[in-house]
Amino acid sequence: MKIIDPAPTAKNPPEQFTGDVWVDMIASPQDEGQAMIVSRVRFAPGARTAWHSHARGQTLHVTSGVAWVQSRGSEKVELHPGQTAYCPPGEEHWHGAAPDRFMEHLAMLENGDDPATTTTWLEHVSDAEYNAG
Repeated sequence: MKIIDPAPTAKNPPEQFTGDVWVDMIASPQDEGQAMIVSRVRFAPGARTAWHSHARGQTLHVTSGVAWVQSRGSEKVELHPGQTAYCPPGEEHWHGAAPDRFMEHLAMLENGDDPATTTTWLEHVSDAEYNAG
């Protein structure tokens, strides 16, 4: 068994997020052949990711607050604590907090064959896109 001390909370970069977003790494590959990544991500009201996709998909499990999640070309969905969303490989999507509530979720994904290509970051979600629907 290996006990892993927690890394310091990191603030996510403005190139990939709108608003204040913090991440705590929970799990990352420890041995050859492992690819799992799990993070606790906390969003201030109105904060959100940019549009992005993942080489092997992403699972989001809401632990508190109100989450908004949208896949490109689909309607925005509201999620509450205990609900889980799965975004398949290559599906462009964004996720974030409702405008009046903090939100926290667990983000679970696997590294791509080249970890540098695990996430493809795209343009920011505009205020119009965020507020639509």
